Amino acid sequence: MIIKILIGLLSGFVSGLFAAGGGMIVVPALIHLLKIEDAKARATSVFVILPMVVASGIFYYNSNYIDWGIAIKCAIGGIFGGYLGSKLLKKLPTKVLQIAFTCFLIYVSTKMIFNC
Repeated sequence: MIIKILIGLLSGFVSGLFAAGGGMIVVPALIHLLKIEDAKARATSVFVILPMVVASGIFYYNSNYIDWGIAIKCAIGGIFGGYLGSKLLKKLPTKVLQIAFTCFLIYVSTKMIFNC
């Protein structure tokens, strides 16, 4: 129980601080610490992240940090992308998902480090 709460606390902190990253904490933690299978970890992560997004979203809204023109367009794309991604999750082997997720994290990390 304590590990699960700590995972939530850390991912909520990262999500609130960086406005992203909850899934980058939750998915690996569920897989490696709690030994949940990859597909279930990803699906659980999406559900777990929702309250974090709402909590930090309220703060960002109250602080007038949201660019609504971009937010609405990205949300529309996110709805369709989330649907397609969840459908694809059922069809892809676990190893492919692990490799794709790792490549994504390396790519994003590299872009952030070198600002390119």
